[in-house]
Amino acid sequence: MERGRLLMEFLGSSSSQSLLTSMKFAVLPIAKVFTMCFMGFLMASNKVNILPANGRKHLNGLVFTLLLPCLIFSQLGRAVTLQKMLEWWFIPFNVILATISGSLIGFLVASIIRPPYPFFKFTIVHIGIGNIGNVPLVLIAALCRDESNPFGDSLKCSEDGNAYISFGQWVGAIVLYTYVYQMLAPPPEGTFYVEDRDLPIKSPPTNNVAEKVPLLPPPEPQPAELITSKEGKIRGFLGYLYERLKLKQILQPPIIASILAMVIGAVPLLKRLVLTDDAPLFFITDSCLILGEAMIPCILLALGGNLVDGPGNSKLGFKTTAAIIFARLVLVPPAGLGIVTLADKLGLLPPGDKMFRFVLLLQHSMPTSVLSGALANLRGCGRESAAVLFWVHIFAIFSMAGWIVLYLRILF
Repeated sequence: MERGRLLMEFLGSSSSQSLLTSMKFAVLPIAKVFTMCFMGFLMASNKVNILPANGRKHLNGLVFTLLLPCLIFSQLGRAVTLQKMLEWWFIPFNVILATISGSLIGFLVASIIRPPYPFFKFTIVHIGIGNIGNVPLVLIAALCRDESNPFGDSLKCSEDGNAYISFGQWVGAIVLYTYVYQMLAPPPEGTFYVEDRDLPIKSPPTNNVAEKVPLLPPPEPQPAELITSKEGKIRGFLGYLYERLKLKQILQPPIIASILAMVIGAVPLLKRLVLTDDAPLFFITDSCLILGEAMIPCILLALGGNLVDGPGNSKLGFKTTAAIIFARLVLVPPAGLGIVTLADKLGLLPPGDKMFRFVLLLQHSMPTSVLSGALANLRGCGRESAAVLFWVHIFAIFSMAGWIVLYLRILF
């Protein structure tokens, strides 16, 4: 009896100690993120005003155009090989599955709560599209900085985590600039603020025949040789593809950096020329490593500074906003946990790689993508998107801590 009692006490203390350790590794990265965001909030406040709106805009531009591409190129390029890309195939596939499962949950939630017209598709998108780039990179950096982190060596932990996250970003960009861009299209009235219009967007039809007469003469036909020439046809087809596929929007600096990193990393000769420590052109990679280290603090300062403006004036209402936050942070992660668990059971994931699984789970547990807010602003509903992003990032501080505790308990 005495031995049994001692064994139970030992198991209970071990279990509680393990839970406390998991909570430590889950809460500390979130606490670091919150602290840096709060510093950005202070710098942007009216009393300090070092980071005004224009300054935050330039800082965001610097992160997106230079610092984030440098981090992706240096970390992904050094870690990736052709063999590893074949082993990592499930990462981009997981991004697509996360979009599908999140959008289905968004559709169910939107069907139940009935958001105000015309924000039905808006609600689906802001539930279905998570931040698979910036926020996971920040969390991995904060988690791996601790020497006693559960993933082992801090340098390997950081390199592997950043490589896995960066490998999925190119698919996320394609999803954003195709699926999300189409879903956020304005309603038939031409604007999301139908009652605010002073004049109708489309003129009512009339029976006046004179109005059907074209104001300008028809363009003169082009010479036949230009139309039938092979070069002209190829140019026209490529131009059509460029516009139709929105390649200009898709080929953003982080995506270009991901493609370059994968191409150079997959070719041994190029990798030995640029990315290895003894490479003749390693100074380029080393410069990118130095610049990439500045990405995390800069983006957190900018994110915290953006919160100083508050949620603004939104037409979504409390019910819709609360439903988006609850669905994105509470309902979507369990679906992701089911997807990753099933993939693991089916043997689709690299055996024994806990960081790989952790990144897959993070892709389902992040707040709404900040880039979806940029697209919403482009489509004319930026005010509502800013309100959602404000509140979802506030509550994500608590939800992410809880999900990370659960994930670490499952993995370890």
